[in-house]
Amino acid sequence: MNETVSHIPARRAVVLLSGGIDSATAAAVAKSQGFRLHALTVDYGQRHWHEIEAAQRIGRALGVEEHVLVRCDLRSIGGSALLGSCDVPKDRSDAAMARDIPATYVPARNTVLLSLALAKAEQLATGDIFIGVNAVDYSGYPDCRPEFIAAFEQLARRATKLGIEGQVDFRVHTPLINLTKAEIIRRGAALGLDYRLTHSCYDPDETGRACGRCDSCQIRRRGFAEAGVVDPTEYQTDPGNSPSPPTDS
Repeated sequence: MNETVSHIPARRAVVLLSGGIDSATAAAVAKSQGFRLHALTVDYGQRHWHEIEAAQRIGRALGVEEHVLVRCDLRSIGGSALLGSCDVPKDRSDAAMARDIPATYVPARNTVLLSLALAKAEQLATGDIFIGVNAVDYSGYPDCRPEFIAAFEQLARRATKLGIEGQVDFRVHTPLINLTKAEIIRRGAALGLDYRLTHSCYDPDETGRACGRCDSCQIRRRGFAEAGVVDPTEYQTDPGNSPSPPTDS
């Protein structure tokens, strides 16, 4: 007996792509689930351009259908080491990272980024947004927690034309939210994600070499070690580590 299989078009998803491990892995997960990717990267006035270049490399490698770069300069607001308001903390202990919301927290950043992603999703008439927030190895940021994501989903349904009219049910996908950094890296590696394309450091040198001492570098290093995966990052504090430069393949 011949059966007719109905073709269901792949859904489009807006993926917030910052250039780091988490956003790259979240994008790879979205692709593995059959979504057509529309990447959104935000230049919010961060200290360096290296992570934006990383986001562009990752987008090309994942074959996104569209990659939008939005400029939303938050330096006029300030209040964060990532915006140049103060020095990036270095050499903090695990206890210090677990205890305090660090100076690298950008006021309301994920609220701003998700709002921009929501605007793009509504323009595409899709309700699917992916973000790589993580509530385990997250440096204490309040806008990486499940309750924040749940609250934003409620806002999205009430603050948009498509949501109010019931045409779209907005969902913020957070596939990494309950994973450790090691688990995130293992998942990305299993999906074939090339972590050479990513950038994590808050305070790299002019060539993009990671400092190896900021919170993000420490979390990255530990994550790769615990995952049993070689960290391809070139660190300033490890002159013997000189991996091949990132590629798009």
